[in-house]
Amino acid sequence: MFVAEPSRGLRSWAVVMASSPTIAPPWLKAFLNILNLEEGHGFNDTAVVGGLDKFVQRWSQEMTEKAHDVRLARRLLGTSYSGLPSKEREAWANQWLRILDAGSTEPMANTGNEPSKKVEKNPRSKGVKPSRTQDTETKTSQKFREPPTSLTVDDPVNQLRGVDAKLSARFKKLDVTSIRDLLYLFPRRHLDYSQATKIADLTAGQECTVMATVWEAHVISRGPQGRRKDTEAVLSDNSGNVRAVWFGQRYMAQTLKPNAKVAISGKTSIFNGQLVFQSPEYEVLSTSQAPIHTGRLVPVYPLTEGLTGRNVRRLAWQALQEWLGGVEELLPQEMLASTGLMPLQAAIQQAHYPDGPDAWAGARRRLAFDELVTLQLAVLSRRTTQQQGIQGVPIHGGSKVLRGFLDSLPFDLTGAQKRCIQQILGDMERGTPPMNRLLQGEVGSGKTVVALAALLASAASGYQGAFMVPTEILAEQHFQTVTRLLSGLASPAKEDNLVTVYVEPLARSVTVGLMTGSTKIARKRELTKMAAAGSLDILIGTHALIQQGVSLPKLAMAVADEQHRFGVLQRSALRQKSDESPHTLIMSATPIPRTLSMTFYGDLDISNLDELPAGRQEISTRWLPPERREAAYGFVKKQIEAGRQGFIICPLVEESESIETKAATEEYHRLSQEVFPELRLGLLHGRMVSKEKDLVMRQFRDGALDLLVSTSVVEVGIDIANATVMMIEGADRFGLAQLHQFRGRVGRGEHKSYCLLLSDSPSEVAQERLSALERIHDGFKLAEVDLELRGPGDFFGTRQSGLANLRMAKLSDRELLELARTEAARIKDEDPELSLPQHAALASQVVRFLQLVADETS
Repeated sequence: MFVAEPSRGLRSWAVVMASSPTIAPPWLKAFLNILNLEEGHGFNDTAVVGGLDKFVQRWSQEMTEKAHDVRLARRLLGTSYSGLPSKEREAWANQWLRILDAGSTEPMANTGNEPSKKVEKNPRSKGVKPSRTQDTETKTSQKFREPPTSLTVDDPVNQLRGVDAKLSARFKKLDVTSIRDLLYLFPRRHLDYSQATKIADLTAGQECTVMATVWEAHVISRGPQGRRKDTEAVLSDNSGNVRAVWFGQRYMAQTLKPNAKVAISGKTSIFNGQLVFQSPEYEVLSTSQAPIHTGRLVPVYPLTEGLTGRNVRRLAWQALQEWLGGVEELLPQEMLASTGLMPLQAAIQQAHYPDGPDAWAGARRRLAFDELVTLQLAVLSRRTTQQQGIQGVPIHGGSKVLRGFLDSLPFDLTGAQKRCIQQILGDMERGTPPMNRLLQGEVGSGKTVVALAALLASAASGYQGAFMVPTEILAEQHFQTVTRLLSGLASPAKEDNLVTVYVEPLARSVTVGLMTGSTKIARKRELTKMAAAGSLDILIGTHALIQQGVSLPKLAMAVADEQHRFGVLQRSALRQKSDESPHTLIMSATPIPRTLSMTFYGDLDISNLDELPAGRQEISTRWLPPERREAAYGFVKKQIEAGRQGFIICPLVEESESIETKAATEEYHRLSQEVFPELRLGLLHGRMVSKEKDLVMRQFRDGALDLLVSTSVVEVGIDIANATVMMIEGADRFGLAQLHQFRGRVGRGEHKSYCLLLSDSPSEVAQERLSALERIHDGFKLAEVDLELRGPGDFFGTRQSGLANLRMAKLSDRELLELARTEAARIKDEDPELSLPQHAALASQVVRFLQLVADETS
């Protein structure tokens, strides 16, 4: 309860303070005028649009810093003005006036339950935790040692009261090790318990909050031999009473004392003809602390074994009340003003415990902007670091070789292929800094020809090239494709894992080798010797290329296909095989919208193959309801009987390899025995060892199998011209980009091809995705649709490209993406090293982000 101040009237306080020459901040004069109006209106909370709480929240940091009594200021900030009776609102206003009186030298009066003490300045603005004695708001008699004043928000989470080593270990599973981590552990959603309902107005199934008095609470034994101990309570307000039961929580009988004022939130149900709350959230009401489990938008946090929602809410609230002041504002004030973003501390507070939907939306926008601008600055910093002091290899004189190669091809290049080759050759001719380029284009767009042109240019200048791919079958496929593309040149000669062609302008031959884990030891030894001597011009292979003992001393061009399947360190290991600083070309068959490319791959230059070669057929795609599954099986069977082959994709039910294996295996057995007993089926899944997978894919490629039952591992790696039908079970479980990749596995030959999408109960969003796949065949357009419909984890796959660190940003935040990119570029232009004082906090945030990414990729 707030007690009115007897020493001076509200209006006289406000007049004296407003006229004081020592008061500079404009917010303070505005606050005093609001309080004057509130007194004139009888404290009815109408003096400011949206209520006084919104004004206070907007200026909470400044009010805390200005206050003489920091602890009382936090207590006042934690109390909703709109929720107080008018008399207590008057006392609340008087207490603010007293602790904000900058010109007063009067000693502090004792107010409410606060002990008298000397005025101390708020150390929070310097990131320091204030000294504290025993917490007067806790109900325990345990005493806590005085913490050292050097503590900051980056100190361990065990500095919070009630967090021991066991709880710290549980928090670590959520990547929470510091108090800052806990402040940034944002809720997954909020339960709307803000609507208070009278008991007489309750209806079954209603989500609501009841403010009531405890009549009685007792333990009831249930179950076999009465082993389960439940707490049952009878609660009442002036309109009636209601029963609440907490299953297996006998301690609640001691918590809910008769005549105690409580709030309970949850859904009511009918039991034995009566309304009852079953295990609702509860809170014993106190005038000294705002509710955190009931009566408001209540946060729902991610949890792990041993952590309960109540416990995380309690500790998050403690962190917000006592440590939030130690979080420095990341953005310069002029940027805050120009962007209209919420101050950081207010955003963190509102993200956890929002005043309403609008406050939550504003908080999310601010925190999402922070994530995106930090990511963009990190990407730009990485690019700068990669280019500093690195001398690349200038590649000249390859134009005649390339002209001869391109003239020998049995087809014409698309305009997109010509454009991408020119961009890549331009980077290579420049030499320094070394090229670091992403070549993206969907399946069938001709990426291999572009990459081979770059590799030949390197060979023509006397250097070596490497082409690294994620699987053996894909390495073999690339080797065969390269061999076919080079066959138009003079004197082609092929032997096991090695092809040689004569390139006329060079007056010498060019050699291309293939090295995988399955390469025979004698051949691998020979290829390794040739590579080390510099006589092997181009080496294609899997991660075997980066194994110890393989050397490419003249490597000037490194190509990595399907970049998302190679870690940053693997690509770096390939570059380190050379005595030079090689150019890097990263290839991806998953088109990424332009805005995202510039944001998440800002350390790369980007070339887009956004045009398919002439004659590439459109794959007929149909989304079928469950009742059409048998018809789909019949269609697949007809395709096989016509001499074709097909795929059946099983969904990844959960992010668990064991569950993926079980689903694929069971479906394989069912299809083999019940649906297609007369056909030859193969099984492919992620739990198989590499040799098993390669064997199955070779059998399918060689026509020894009719149908391949597979999980998503088939997304990359097989080019079967005879495959004409792709049937995808549980299609709603995949993203558009992945579905488009699956679809690209067929239609690679002369025969008409089909993609059948089956889904038992797709959500509304999933239905939109499947419908889009039916009508759109352009991978870049589909990527735009995917961007609109899906979140970052789904779009890129689990923990890809640093996106696991985006908790608030969404890929659909286009305006925010552009704004963050613009602001980040402006900051880097004016302060490349982020060394100016106004960028110090942002620089620290970028360092934390880069360290987190490094930890995840190590």
